[in-house]
Amino acid sequence: MTDANDATGTESATRRTIRMPHTLVIVGSLVLLVLVLSWLVPSGAYRTVDAGGRIVTVPGTYQPVPKVYLGPQWLMIAPIKGFLDGALIIAFLLLIGGAFAVIQATGTIEFAIRKITAALAARPALEKLLIPVLMVIFSLAGSVFGMSEEVIPFILILVPLMLSLGYDSIVGVAVPFLGAAAGFAAAFFNPFTVGIAQGLVGLPLYSGLGYRVATWFVGTAVVVAWVMAYAARVKRRPESSPVYDLDRSRDLSSVVSGAPEEPWTARRVAVLGLFLASMVALVFGILKAQWFIEEIGALFLAMGLVMGAVAGLRPSQIATSFVAGARDMVNVTLIIACGRALLIIAREAKVLDTILFFSSDLISGLPRVVAAQVMFVVQSVINFFIHSGTAQAALTMPIMAPLADLLGLTRQTMVYAYQLCEFINPILPTSAVTMGVLGMAKIPWERWARWFLPLMLVLVALSFLLLIPPVLMHWGPF
Repeated sequence: MTDANDATGTESATRRTIRMPHTLVIVGSLVLLVLVLSWLVPSGAYRTVDAGGRIVTVPGTYQPVPKVYLGPQWLMIAPIKGFLDGALIIAFLLLIGGAFAVIQATGTIEFAIRKITAALAARPALEKLLIPVLMVIFSLAGSVFGMSEEVIPFILILVPLMLSLGYDSIVGVAVPFLGAAAGFAAAFFNPFTVGIAQGLVGLPLYSGLGYRVATWFVGTAVVVAWVMAYAARVKRRPESSPVYDLDRSRDLSSVVSGAPEEPWTARRVAVLGLFLASMVALVFGILKAQWFIEEIGALFLAMGLVMGAVAGLRPSQIATSFVAGARDMVNVTLIIACGRALLIIAREAKVLDTILFFSSDLISGLPRVVAAQVMFVVQSVINFFIHSGTAQAALTMPIMAPLADLLGLTRQTMVYAYQLCEFINPILPTSAVTMGVLGMAKIPWERWARWFLPLMLVLVALSFLLLIPPVLMHWGPF
């Protein structure tokens, strides 16, 4: 009996000591793996042309080239080049982290969250609607104008709000991030995926709208239902959360204290007014002025500095808070640089086009339904390296379009297979958006990946199913 207890105790202790490596170790190992694979995969290249400012591949022009061997020094060179390649998103994250640290130092956002929490606690029906309504809004944003990097600022608002309502930080991330990701993958108007891809293969812009709208409802409903079921479980049993220990260590005293009775002051009203005005400016800038990372980063930098001054913070307090917030982003910027290093190695070794060539060659002998599904898998593999919807479309559409013609698949179906691969983006450690979101929420990638993997498998299965009707009905226009 004693031996059994000892064995059980030893086994439990062993389980406790087994820990996932740091995310930087995981991504660094992927850099090494891709470098080794680049030695084994033949080098090759497609000819490219400039099509209206986009560099696109020319189908049928793949040629082997003399093998390019990158030395071990590329394990160090590639991440450095990754910093340069990802400089824009890295600068964006540092600015956002610093600006929000200043905003948090004012205490106004936490005060507003306490007020919202108290209002929702008094009206349970409203609380139940909060998650689905917000996720549908973010999904529409992802579907209509391709919201992606723009979700990052919302993480710092929704994580403390969800924690204050009894959920966990994963729910705080899932509401904006997975909401937008579902809309992005099952988009009907997204100009960065649907619009660009259809334009490259000669389809009428935003054709096939009916089926895309229907699948947007299905994809969004699946993700919303999954998050709501998880949120309800965590609220019943907080210890079931994969980030329970991390959330318990967060300083939420300013959010969950009994301070809702505190009065609004003129400074708080002014700071909150500036914050809301900035959110309105953000939406207007994205929708009407085509703002991207530079403009959004500038908006939040200005917002943080002005809100800090209006709240009465001294210049040194603003500077100290800003530096502390930017410092919190250093870990995620290192991971992003290593993620970019994967693409740089594949590109410099000239193996990315080879992977695409042999993948298309494999697909050519498959039945139509299976071929459409394998196209989805191939696009998902390419997505591991290239996260820009526009860049991925420019690389793959000119090759996949004639292949679809040969297989008897419509180009509409082929574009749809490319579009659905965005469902796997939230798990990729090579995605700057994924790592930026997790960095903001202070959630280790390995814990997020463990939580998201079952949902990702459901979404992959859903994608396979969604690709069957377009093949069977020969989804047009051609």
